[in-house]
Amino acid sequence: MDRADVGTVRGLARALVAIPSHEDETEAGEFIAGWLREHTDASVDHGEAGVVARRGDPDAADRIALVGHHDVVPPDDPQVDEGGEYVVEERDGRLYGRGSADMKGSVAAAMCAFRDADAPCTFASFRGEERGGIGARAAIDAGFTPEYAIVGEGSTGYSAPGVTDVVVAHKGRRGSTVTARGASAHASEPEAGENAIYRAADAVSVVRGLDAPSAEVLGQSLSGSVVVTEIEGGSAWNVVPERCSFTVDERTVPGERAELERVEEREGVSWTVDQDLPPMACEDEAFAEAVLGAAGDAQDDTPQRVAKPHATDAGWLAGAGTACVVCGASERGEAHTADESVSLAVLDRCYEIYREAVGRVADLD
Repeated sequence: MDRADVGTVRGLARALVAIPSHEDETEAGEFIAGWLREHTDASVDHGEAGVVARRGDPDAADRIALVGHHDVVPPDDPQVDEGGEYVVEERDGRLYGRGSADMKGSVAAAMCAFRDADAPCTFASFRGEERGGIGARAAIDAGFTPEYAIVGEGSTGYSAPGVTDVVVAHKGRRGSTVTARGASAHASEPEAGENAIYRAADAVSVVRGLDAPSAEVLGQSLSGSVVVTEIEGGSAWNVVPERCSFTVDERTVPGERAELERVEEREGVSWTVDQDLPPMACEDEAFAEAVLGAAGDAQDDTPQRVAKPHATDAGWLAGAGTACVVCGASERGEAHTADESVSLAVLDRCYEIYREAVGRVADLD
């Protein structure tokens, strides 16, 4: 690829998408860090969290951060060629390839906006977002706490097809395992044991009876959910089972959680949280309006405040005290698909949104 080509949003996006990063993000991180050093005067750190760069006075730069991630989920067969390289194609105004939508396209737009912004700002592209926010959590532990952050996950097509909206809240996910223990016995003498499947069934009834919390953030309503998703128990057809477990997928909202701990009120039942990806709520209306204004100026349609059903690194950042919104090129239903793609025109739009938003947020009182 012509080196000059990576100076544009579209060329940079193609270059990023071509770099395999589902097993090891190192090469993608090195490319991002190298590009930032070549094309900007920023201080650049490529470490455990990923890539973090600051332009201008560090305190002023930490006013507003453009945030993304450069890891991807494993590619589908059509997205890899015979030599194991990622397939990248451009057709019908879209960029196809693993990571184009989630979210190297928006990372490229953010990198170019970071380079061209008229105010000090921070750029971060984390590793391990697809594995529970490894990079974001490491950055926060190391002191990464910008005042505001625009996270470039998908927000296009929520209020209407083709419109790039601004997400002011999203759900989180708490995944857990409920385990029921009993005592085994021969099935011909069930009274000699304690049937763990029956105890698990009682616990399932508790889960089904729980109310999932809801929340409202800047006029956007979110409703959580609690669903039993897998169950496993028993060792043979003629043995009273001594153990049975089931998994629970809970979509969380800002504020209260479902009272899953109530399953432990049942005899022989325990509950373990396996994953807890936090939800996000933007409580700073002025910040949300500043980004929404930038989004409005960058497109003919009128963007809206919206809510997103998926967890992002914005949840970790918001929990650490950063006011966050999500705004990015990917449309609903594009991420993690076998024909994943992103609109090239919307990548250009996101560049304009990010660059304008940096200046607007820098001027906030």
